[in-house]
Amino acid sequence: MDPAGLVAAFRVRFGAAPRLFRAPGRVNLIGEHTDYNGGFVLPAAIDRETHVAAAPRADRRLVLRSLDVAGEREHDLEAPAPAARDWSTYVVGVARVLEAQGLRLPGADLMIAGDVPLGAGLSSSASLEVAAALALLGLAGAARDGVELARVCQAAENEHVGARCGIMDQFAAVHGRAGAALLLDCRTLAWEPVPLPAGVALVICNTMVKHTLAAGEYNVRRAECEDSVRRLARVRPGVRALRDLTPADLPACEADLAPALARRCRHVVTENARVLEAAAALRAGDLARLGALMQASHASLRDDYAVSCDELDAMVRAATATPGCLGARMTGGGFGGCTVNLVREDAVAAFRDAVTRRYRHETGIAAEVYVCRAAAGAGEEDGGG
Repeated sequence: MDPAGLVAAFRVRFGAAPRLFRAPGRVNLIGEHTDYNGGFVLPAAIDRETHVAAAPRADRRLVLRSLDVAGEREHDLEAPAPAARDWSTYVVGVARVLEAQGLRLPGADLMIAGDVPLGAGLSSSASLEVAAALALLGLAGAARDGVELARVCQAAENEHVGARCGIMDQFAAVHGRAGAALLLDCRTLAWEPVPLPAGVALVICNTMVKHTLAAGEYNVRRAECEDSVRRLARVRPGVRALRDLTPADLPACEADLAPALARRCRHVVTENARVLEAAAALRAGDLARLGALMQASHASLRDDYAVSCDELDAMVRAATATPGCLGARMTGGGFGGCTVNLVREDAVAAFRDAVTRRYRHETGIAAEVYVCRAAAGAGEEDGGG
């Protein structure tokens, strides 16, 4: 639903004029599972987003209605946080974090609609969290700077949803820049935009599968990384995160780790190096090198980090076999979801047809393809009221 339609639907349901807030999804060009290891990432906000229409209430209740997911939810801010988790937990979690920081929120009517595909690894959750946070802050007459806003939303997902995500998704939703990716140091939160070249499209291919082990295995991988750090720190006191290692350190470090932990460590360390090289390749316009780095990233995620799946591998094979594709890899947490592909703009239509045909031939699944551009980060929109 477009923003005007959302505002009209809000007026019908709640009988009030809302303010309107938005936040984009994101695609990660390279740098997967590095953010919670204090490493480097290279995401871009995309032109698919979540809108939240919001108006204050006289009480302390949140009334939440989604036009994308069936049902309406209510939560009393004076009551304990609900034990059950569903789509509303992302919004309630943000409210809980803000209140824990000392901000007393008013009650609010919130209506949500968006076009970020759900469960596809394009950060629909972070998009919802950031848009909801802006709405709740706006109604409270409060504000947070960009870094703190991202931290609030990350805390909501960590503490209330139960996903131990890093800060990349929320940071990209807040700080996105049109026409650019963001090179982000997840330890210091220093960042800079890296312009994307003209003549190249971001094409996202949705495998249309999400294996049930995804959420649990995400937390397992994070625990494995933390275990690796504890073991390595015993003999290398300067190691506080896998970020502190370089590829030159790997042979010695791998000798101190069990084989599975050594593979997880190798992925994170080499992926950090790939992110920095990919940013340099983008600045230099060396798309061939960038494409090779994306391929190496996918192989590492498949073989060392073990978060790919048959469908993701099939989609990458279909893309790399298609003319005009400069690079392809899985994006997001893994075990399904999407691949990100850099494709020459003049080849996009043929690429879409060829990839969906090849993927369906191999898997029997009809994929979805989204042609995206790097977009601006979150904010309040005109058109409410």
